[in-house]
Amino acid sequence: MNRSVCLSLLTFGTATVLATAAEPALSLDDCLKLAAQQHPALAASHAGAAAAAEAVGEARAPYYPQVDLSAGYHRWQRRAFLPSGLALPGGGVPERVGPLDDWNAGVVSRVTLYDFGERRAGVEAAEARHGGAQADAAAVQADVRLGVRAAFYALAAAQELRAVAAKSLARAEAHRELARVRREAGAVPQADVLRTEADVADARLQVITADSRIRIATGQLNTAMGRPAETPLGIVAELPVETPPDSAALAAAAELALARRPEIESAAKRATAARAAVTAARASRAPKLRADGSFGWRDTAWVPDTREWQAGLSIDVPIFDAGSRARRVARSQAEAAREEAAMANRRLQIRDEVWAAGAELERAWAAIAAGEASRRAHEESLRLAQERYRNGAALIADLLDTQAALARAEAGVAEARWGYLRARAAFARAVGAEN
Repeated sequence: MNRSVCLSLLTFGTATVLATAAEPALSLDDCLKLAAQQHPALAASHAGAAAAAEAVGEARAPYYPQVDLSAGYHRWQRRAFLPSGLALPGGGVPERVGPLDDWNAGVVSRVTLYDFGERRAGVEAAEARHGGAQADAAAVQADVRLGVRAAFYALAAAQELRAVAAKSLARAEAHRELARVRREAGAVPQADVLRTEADVADARLQVITADSRIRIATGQLNTAMGRPAETPLGIVAELPVETPPDSAALAAAAELALARRPEIESAAKRATAARAAVTAARASRAPKLRADGSFGWRDTAWVPDTREWQAGLSIDVPIFDAGSRARRVARSQAEAAREEAAMANRRLQIRDEVWAAGAELERAWAAIAAGEASRRAHEESLRLAQERYRNGAALIADLLDTQAALARAEAGVAEARWGYLRARAAFARAVGAEN
């Protein structure tokens, strides 16, 4: 069954708001594209992935020499500490040296030659965090798309419920006229007319409630797209041909979700990064072999012309650090255990999400058939009740009760059809499928 719902005019109480004054009515694809372009959650996740990518380059930097250019000027004077009994020709022993000028300029370089895998572990951890950030961005994107779909279907359902309320109001007014005609003919008491008047007032209240629901749903869809809630908005929603859930897909959904969901990949990457951090922490306790060198000029006059240089190797061996490195290893191991447990917990949560989404999908599909059967039965009941009331064979209470039951059945069908689309989108998100 194909249906088209166009939201162009919203009525709230006595106020009328033109929802499409600023832009044409949007389809679901239009809403998804707008969300992809402007939702702040997506921008934040992309920025996080970019920061993680820069961290990978930062982790690789220690593999390369560090080169610094330095230059300076100092004027200094120091006390001279000379051996006792030392005498200089032509004078006594000086008590100080200076004041002198010290001009210097040069290049200094240092590189780590071997560190027992600390740098490699740092790079592995950074690359894993980058992969995790990318997976997190994919999860955010999927959540945003699901939010847009759910809000879009909710707005479409609210619009259809508004039509149901308007139809119910029209029936209530028709029954009021029928009661008036029969009252004027002396066939029914004035109480029948008063009862229909109250029913018309209730139906008008339902229309007002439906208008309010449309306004709320419009704000929620705007928010889901990353726009202010009050932004004017119109939608064009099509109800596609309904197809039942695939039982085979439901049976394999949990394993499919564990293979597809970006949250699983993100948890795995975080666990990998934590294990690499343990390796780096252990390597920090080992000696490091470094090479360093410098070349420059130094003199007491500008421009200095006395050359200085040095080159050599050095080994740094940790001896005592008050236990900081040992605690770093212990902390890293605890964090790795935490990430492993978090990944196992996330797998359980995803299985539960898939199970619940599958059950809701089957319920939503069954609700459509039940709702349609109920609507058809109440339509026939209302037709019979109208005929019987015209012929004096039924009370006004029977007619109005049947009318109210039909209105509930019609609203239930509208909710069930759009609710099935929401359930289908939620199930696709749960299994990690494109939606």
